[in-house]
Amino acid sequence: MLIQLENIGKTYREGGLSFEALRDVDLSIEEGESVAIMGASGSGKSTLLNILGGMDKASRGKYYLEGEEISSYSEKQMARIRNEMFGFVMQDFALIERETVEKNVVLPLLYSKRFRYQKKARVEHVLREVGLYEKRHQPVTKLSGGQRQRVAIARALVNDASVLLCDEPTGALDRATGEEIIHRFMTLHAQGKTVIIVTHDEMVAKHCGRIIRIVDGRVEG
Repeated sequence: MLIQLENIGKTYREGGLSFEALRDVDLSIEEGESVAIMGASGSGKSTLLNILGGMDKASRGKYYLEGEEISSYSEKQMARIRNEMFGFVMQDFALIERETVEKNVVLPLLYSKRFRYQKKARVEHVLREVGLYEKRHQPVTKLSGGQRQRVAIARALVNDASVLLCDEPTGALDRATGEEIIHRFMTLHAQGKTVIIVTHDEMVAKHCGRIIRIVDGRVEG
């Protein structure tokens, strides 16, 4: 089993108020699966993705990754896992606007020992994979929305991440461009990547092998 969550809960507190974003979530994901996580706005789906990717910690419950419990790992340990195992693709692209395509894509390699001596070759390889090699020296401000998302995909792949975590990756795109981006994810899935997509869009979810629905912080079914 690649990922297993047991009784995961997440509570946010501010002042004297508390909000339970996730409640008693049990979830298993096999290596090589494509999974859509669906739910209304505020249902807890992005919180779940953040916990899966080690960007946030659960308030309670256990998280097993490749059979090892990582719930109590330090931030340094989680940062290593994030950089070596996970690739992140966000709705807003999360790019450095003033930088070129190439400099955005290389960022994860600056914090990793992987491809230490092949950074340039690795960046060029993933840019060819997403069809942006010829634009590698352009600032990302000159690119279309679909091209920016492809830069984000290249950045997610540059460390050879085995798991892609995608938060509403087509939310800022028109339908045709969104379909092209999802096709790229499914191609990566066919190549052996585990792909987990948070979406509210049934048209996106239908491409995945399994759909998980979250309602009020709980996994349905």
